[in-house]
Amino acid sequence: MAEGERCDEHYDVAVIGGGLIGAAAALGLARLSRRVLLLEPAQPALQPGRLGLDIRTVAVSPASRQLLESLGVWRDLVAAPYRRMEVWEERGTQAMVFAADDVARAELGWIVENGPATMALWEGLREQEQATICAGRVVGLEPGEARVEIQLEQGRASAQLVVAADGARSMIRQLLGVAVETVDVGHAALATSVRTARPHQGVAYQRFLLDGPIALLPTRDPVICSVVWSQSPQQAQRRSALPDAEFQAELGRAVQGCLGAIEEVDRRVVFPLQQLLAATFNPHPRVLLIGDAARVLHPLAGLGANVGFEDVRDLLGVLARLPGSADVGIEGLWRAFDRQRLIRARLMLGLMNALRQTYARGDPVSQWVRNLGVGWLNASTALKRQVMQEAMGLGPVGRGGGAAGGGGAS
Repeated sequence: MAEGERCDEHYDVAVIGGGLIGAAAALGLARLSRRVLLLEPAQPALQPGRLGLDIRTVAVSPASRQLLESLGVWRDLVAAPYRRMEVWEERGTQAMVFAADDVARAELGWIVENGPATMALWEGLREQEQATICAGRVVGLEPGEARVEIQLEQGRASAQLVVAADGARSMIRQLLGVAVETVDVGHAALATSVRTARPHQGVAYQRFLLDGPIALLPTRDPVICSVVWSQSPQQAQRRSALPDAEFQAELGRAVQGCLGAIEEVDRRVVFPLQQLLAATFNPHPRVLLIGDAARVLHPLAGLGANVGFEDVRDLLGVLARLPGSADVGIEGLWRAFDRQRLIRARLMLGLMNALRQTYARGDPVSQWVRNLGVGWLNASTALKRQVMQEAMGLGPVGRGGGAAGGGGAS
């Protein structure tokens, strides 16, 4: 593997963006014996907080774990399993409980620290002879009939295919003028880690408040939870500035002391929330958008990284069926991928909007209807099992079948 500041060569695939999704895509491509370039301005680094854990975490589904295992990195990840999820609301009388036993599994998913996971993917990539990592920043893109020319701050590179995994503010998406549909959800997210009086025992808690959902997620430490609190920007800024003791008290009340007192809190990070969907995931025959460059979901269901890993799975599924010498950016190759991933994204965005709007209604009639629905779903074993299978990426919708199962020129 080559690594450095210059990459003036031609590659089979250039992946722009070296976060979790981009690094996974690059590693998978290299393991398929494709000459791959990963372009990322900065190397990943550990950013532990005062409590010793990375504040940035992602939920990883069983389907995403299968992908990470196939890439040979799962054993190196810092992953905390959760075996049960309890969901309730501020003014509700019914709660929803999802347990791994209900679907004959040992766990529902895992909470993974972002920094160590990204570094593990990079280390896996460094072991691949077919891979090059370049600390470059893209400033121009010229898609052509036979290749894509990539202009960097220093030098140029070219590739048969460009995979843009450069996040919600994707430079590649902007350079190609891809239209974007955005939904301002009116929320900001406050993220931190807390030490609780009682151990979490592998249980994830989520409570829907009128101002937005809050989640306590188990970590590898039995008494430390990751917190993601969606709320109005004004409240997020106020709570971020509170003295630790006052914040701990507010958080404890918000989750109704489900793990006892909040005994310690790490630094708090606030970031705006916005749902986003690109008009196409294949804006040029030789360019794909994946991960947050293609769509951004509200974090209330923890689906963002998993849907990005689905992109990677389907991308690799298409290329795994091509001969090693095949052109990976020929006209029509990615139409099925684009169609299937766009359908999946619209479904997920619609679900997130429906959940958010449903739980934001505080009138008595809405509360009554919600309680009836929650109670009915919680008692409906078969339907709840199907919901859980889809959330884990193991149901028919999550597994898809278009691009991954029969993609190609169409």
